[in-house]
Amino acid sequence: MISIFETLATAPVTDSGNVVLEITKNFKVYWPLLISQFISFAIVIFLLKKFAFGPIQKMLEERRSRIADGEAKLIEIQRQLAESEKTTAAAIAKANEEAQRMVEEAKQGAILFSEQKSQEAISQAQAILTKAEAAAKADRDRLQTELKREFGRLIAATTSQVTGKVLTDDDQRRINEEALAKVEA
Repeated sequence: MISIFETLATAPVTDSGNVVLEITKNFKVYWPLLISQFISFAIVIFLLKKFAFGPIQKMLEERRSRIADGEAKLIEIQRQLAESEKTTAAAIAKANEEAQRMVEEAKQGAILFSEQKSQEAISQAQAILTKAEAAAKADRDRLQTELKREFGRLIAATTSQVTGKVLTDDDQRRINEEALAKVEA
């Protein structure tokens, strides 16, 4: 592209010496048309700037500010999300610790309950055994008494049949004691 300075520098100098006048003649520049074109161009620039570029730039600026606000909100949301995750993780850890503690307490309680019930069962079993032993001893004593009585009666009956005489109460008692002493030995 040829610059204006090169054109002016290479323009032939005429007799009149006015280079600009020569260029305008060569390029057929008509000043009234050129000035009207400059005015039309200025009006178009003014109208475009006022009604087209101005609102577009305003809209772009609003959009730019909304995007900046959105990015700021996004950063804030990310920060809140990170805090929320930390809080949630802490709450979960605390809940896990609490659950673990409760499980341990439940285990200890179950062990204590089991031991307590075992002790109760053992004491009940011992009480039952003691009662059974006492009942067995009472039964044995009763049976021994009955056996002694029956044994004494049988011996007295046998002795009275063998000797053929009727025994007195003292004789029966003496024979019973001697027979019991031999049986117990």
